[in-house]
Amino acid sequence: MKVILAKPRGFCAGVVRAIEIVERALDKYGPPVYVRHEIVHNKWVVDALKARGARFIEDLADVPPNAITIFSAHGVAKEVEIEAETRGLRVLNATCPLVSKVHSQGRHYLRNGRTVALIGHAGHPEVEGTLGQIPGKVWLVETEADVEASTLPSDTPIAYVTQTTLSVDDTRGIIAALYRRFKDVVGPGTQDICYATQNRQTALLELTKLVDVIFVVGAKNSSNSNRLREIGIEAGIPTYLIADGSEIKPEWLREVEVVGITAGASAPEIMVRDVINALNRISPVELSTLPGRDEHMEFRVPVDLLDVAGTNKISMDGKIGHTAPTEAACR
Repeated sequence: MKVILAKPRGFCAGVVRAIEIVERALDKYGPPVYVRHEIVHNKWVVDALKARGARFIEDLADVPPNAITIFSAHGVAKEVEIEAETRGLRVLNATCPLVSKVHSQGRHYLRNGRTVALIGHAGHPEVEGTLGQIPGKVWLVETEADVEASTLPSDTPIAYVTQTTLSVDDTRGIIAALYRRFKDVVGPGTQDICYATQNRQTALLELTKLVDVIFVVGAKNSSNSNRLREIGIEAGIPTYLIADGSEIKPEWLREVEVVGITAGASAPEIMVRDVINALNRISPVELSTLPGRDEHMEFRVPVDLLDVAGTNKISMDGKIGHTAPTEAACR
């Protein structure tokens, strides 16, 4: 069985930084540390950090006084920051810097008197955080139909920002609809779209030209992983979102000669290896990697943690606190 890996795939710089913040906080302060919401949307990562002493909560009321509290990579609303400060919690903010940039852009546009349109998915933690970081009414736009149905006057000054787990391709139609509907529209430009989202989608499209089936490694609640699955299906290739190799069904591989694998931005490489292992048990695997863009982006951890060595990184070897699948033995 030929297996082709997409490049790039898996962890982005924002995810690496968020996980490292939890790891370093545990090393510096000792367990427990409290993390509001899943640090990233991946059960294996969350379970690994739980095994080391991280406790994941949804409500700050569950955090004891003076405890180390970490905000997830998705960001939080301003009221959550204020609550933490009022309670005297010791906060480490793991919000992805690209998400924080969206918050700043939204506030800038609002101060300039524009109606802010947030392109994103209702209910996603990042969207909830962004809505709560911009101190005024924000118009959440999920589809082109939302734009067409707007009752705002056509001369309303509009500024758009986007959820970072959407790519240029994901947002292009909605942005075009905004320009058709309104006379005065500004936005941050495609250069501010999350590099990792765009790169992974571009790599997946290249993969669809070469394979018979695609496995996207990621969590069911991961927005970018779900979008990768959708793109594969839209390209006419059977595409399945799986957490690990145990979820592969034999019928998915009938009459399949070439398998493609990619991973969402919050999925560790060790889960990709687990999928390869599972395939190798079905049929000997001939493994290759599709040429793709190299990523060199790095984000610094908070100043309070710079004196702690970045050891035992999940992003490097996955050996954090609980048993990991063995490496793939492939031909």
